[in-house]
Parts: sequence; C-alpha cells; structure tokens
Amino acid sequence: MTDSEHSLAQPSIKLHLEPENNAALAALCGQFDEHLRLIEQRLGVEIRNRGGVFQLLGDLSLIEAVSDILKQLYRDALDGETIAPERVHLYLQQAGVEQLQSALGNDAKEVTIRTRKVQIRPRGENQQKYVRSIRQHDINFGIGPAGTGKTYLAVACAVEALEREEVSRILLVRPAVEAGEKLGFLPGDLAQKVDPYLRPLYDALYEMIGFEKVAKMIERNVIEVAPLAYMRGRTLNGSFVILDESQNTTREQMKMFLTRIGFGSTAVITGDVTQVDLPKGTRSGLLHAIDVLKGVQGIGFTHFSARDVVRHPLVQHIVQAYEAFEKRERSENGDKS
Repeated sequence: MTDSEHSLAQPSIKLHLEPENNAALAALCGQFDEHLRLIEQRLGVEIRNRGGVFQLLGDLSLIEAVSDILKQLYRDALDGETIAPERVHLYLQQAGVEQLQSALGNDAKEVTIRTRKVQIRPRGENQQKYVRSIRQHDINFGIGPAGTGKTYLAVACAVEALEREEVSRILLVRPAVEAGEKLGFLPGDLAQKVDPYLRPLYDALYEMIGFEKVAKMIERNVIEVAPLAYMRGRTLNGSFVILDESQNTTREQMKMFLTRIGFGSTAVITGDVTQVDLPKGTRSGLLHAIDVLKGVQGIGFTHFSARDVVRHPLVQHIVQAYEAFEKRERSENGDKS
C-alpha cells in the first residue's frame, strides 16, 4: 500500500480556519511548525496544512479533538495572545485527548525506536507497552528487575526525542547511594563520584550516538549528568530526564524530583524495588510514589517481571529464584508474627 493509499484509508477531517490572518496562522503553527509537530507526536495523528486549510488524519475521535484545539489556539492568536508550547500542552491536558488515545488501544501497533545510528525494536509485550507509555505520557515509571531493558529503552527514547528536536537536552540523574558503598571515599566532587554509577546510561548513549559526539554534547550541556541532589530548585523545561536506580531515593527526594518537571519535558523513572540500598528503616521513594500516584492521569506505569529479562538466560532464573526465596521468607515471617 502506498503512502497516499494509506492516507485515504485513514479517517480525515478538513478544517478551514477563518478569518484568514497570516500572523495568527504563523503563531498557531509555531516556529518550523513546532506546535503542530508537538500535537502529532503526543497523539499519533497527522496534520497537513496549506495556508489556513488543514487536513487532520488519524483516529476519528482524536482528530475531532485536535480540530477543536486548533480552533481554540487560532482564536487566541487572533486575539493577540502569545501561542507557546506551554499553551498547546495545557489545551491537550484540558481536552483529555491523551487519555482518549490510551483508551483507543493503540497497543496492537508494534513500535520501533529510530535513531540516526541504530534502530531498536522493543522485545515482548511489556517493552512495547513501556515505549508507548513513554511516548504518550510526560512522566513514566519503569519498575522491575535488572536486565529487562528499562534503562536502555529510556535512553533510546531520549536520543530519538533529541534527534527529532522534541526536546533540547537529555538529563541523566541518579541518587548517590550504591549497594552499601560509601561515595565519600571516592576521589573528586559529587558529580565525579556518581559518574561511574551512570556507566550503563553512558554505554547506551555511546552505542546510539557515538563516543566523540556524546563527549561534545556533554561539553555543551546538551547531555547533562547530575546527582539527584543537584536537581533541587531547578525547573526542567524542554528536557528528557531519566532518573535511574530510583529505588534508592527517599520519599522527599522523589517528591522533589517529580515537581521539577516543566513544560515540554518527559521524565522516565526506573528502578528495581527488590534492590533498595537505603539505610534500614528508610522507605524507598519509589515504593512510596507507586502508592501515592496510582491512578493519577497522565502518569504511566510499566511493571516488568523475570519473564521480561533479556540478558543471559541464567539471569532470568536467578531473578526467579530470588523472588521465590523472598516470597517464602515473607510467608514464614508472617506465620511467626
């Protein structure tokens, strides 16, 4: 099927914005049509336009909602109001179109992450669901054991978004707690102390972008590596932020991080709730966030299990053995109490 035949097979709406006003139309579309691309990316629809005549292609319910949003934005532009990506985001939220998109069950469509160097096809239903969730929501949690691809896929989505100019930078964040080791004994400042623990994120970036290009991007702060403590007081706009090993955040740290997210940003929080390295008696901020944010619209949760492990087959068996042992241990402790 050719592209034109495929387009004809999709539901479409023709929209004519009146009265014609070139300045208002330019404000609506944004620089290099950034506002139209933002709506397309968030909702999986296609927007074509010539002057004030728009053709919207996609699911009928979604393109009807997009038609209403474009009309509202055009009216605002005619009234002389500034149309910025923040306003587009707010209209998308108010219309509830992202929830509508989730309800339409786009799950049947296989997703692929395309970067300039590599093309990545998520394996299995859970990885596919995870990538769809990252594309549809501003805040996403990927929770599960090591080897399930949650960090690698988050980095791939970040690189894809950066190369498509959907975000202006990538931030890699990690709490400064690691498997019982004391970071204070390591040389350098706090950023340098945390640096070795971000190695999985670096390795993924090198594969997708290349070593020299990553180094240059870090120099220009297009890619920023920061300990979680450095996030306090910041507002992160136009960024793709990955918080790795989030099971080692405290409740206060997790709340602080989540409230840094600004307009045009995507946050992916990854963690394994079975590997908490916090001091005894300190509850993991990840576990707390799962309870607090359950059912909050606009936040995606993907839970991985041992079945989703894509490393050496033995890793899957090891994870299953630990899960079974911990289940027995909890059961025995429950009987004793």
